[in-house]
Amino acid sequence: MPGWPDRRLTGLFGTRHPIVQAPMAGATSTDMIIGAMAGGALGSLPCGMLTPDGVAAAVAAIRERSDAPLNLNFFCHRLPPAPDTAAWQAALAPYYAEYGIADAGPPPPLRAPFDAAMAEAAVAAKPAAASFHYGLPDEALLAPLRAAGIAIVSSATTVAEARHLAARGCDAIIAMGYEAGGHRGWFLGEEPDSQIGTMALVPQVVDAVACPVIAAGGIADARGVAAALMLGAAGVQIGTAYLFTDEAPISAAHRRALNGPEAEATLLTNLFSGGVARGMRNRLVAELGPMADAAPPFPHASAALAPLRKANEAQGGGDFSPLWAGQAAPLGRAGTARALTERLASEALARLDGSRSHPPQSR
Repeated sequence: MPGWPDRRLTGLFGTRHPIVQAPMAGATSTDMIIGAMAGGALGSLPCGMLTPDGVAAAVAAIRERSDAPLNLNFFCHRLPPAPDTAAWQAALAPYYAEYGIADAGPPPPLRAPFDAAMAEAAVAAKPAAASFHYGLPDEALLAPLRAAGIAIVSSATTVAEARHLAARGCDAIIAMGYEAGGHRGWFLGEEPDSQIGTMALVPQVVDAVACPVIAAGGIADARGVAAALMLGAAGVQIGTAYLFTDEAPISAAHRRALNGPEAEATLLTNLFSGGVARGMRNRLVAELGPMADAAPPFPHASAALAPLRKANEAQGGGDFSPLWAGQAAPLGRAGTARALTERLASEALARLDGSRSHPPQSR
């Protein structure tokens, strides 16, 4: 069987397949990463909720079992000053009373933006790639990574963002369609009301930039992989499909929702972090509405939710938990991360080979 038609990504990352296992903070385990890498994908470690020492420990745990190409993913948002959370506290007060929570205790650590300490940790880890969410950090922080030969990748939700990233010297760009689960990666100005779907975004980004493009959003099976490559993408990034794997460290409530009717109607919400993200409906979303003006900006909203989430999850619920999922969630199948990766690759290659063997007839 012929190989991949575009080998720029496999050459850039040193992987067998142009597949990136998406970094999903809180929903990615060491076993998942290693399984995806064993299947030939670029494994991704989400670092946005880790300290530099935590990154070093996680990478060491992975390297004890695999030396395959690894991606480290970071947030590079601008941390806003501590906001006024009175309206958010008032909105959550009835739930606090319901669970008998009088003292929320110290807030959990916020998602921290990429800084000099993280840059040092990234260089020491020697990954094949470092990917970023919400644009790129300052060039002074990127320079040591570039000097170490680490490929620089970031997400774009619009063609304008893709052009911006290309001008900043990205080695590859993730074209993140509206369908993608988790936090939207937009970073230029205010998020537009009309977001672009993957089918429309990918070919426009491919035409706008010279570096390889990675399609993300709504891709959960071999049909999606093949379609993305037919649109000109050099590879794909897949997240939600990996949530169905045996190695996904998600709660029982999250897994139930993925396999239930909730997965057929994902929506955008700002309730769980203050940032706009795609997930499934739960009690909090149903009662407060998916978008609340009272929610403080990213990443501050999560702090007040933490004690509610802890109390409810202890009862086996997911009423106050972010149940992230993309619009292709109903296509997910159970199995191991390695088996998923190998199946996506082999079936997509077969479809692409079939399209090459049977080109469309002219009229």
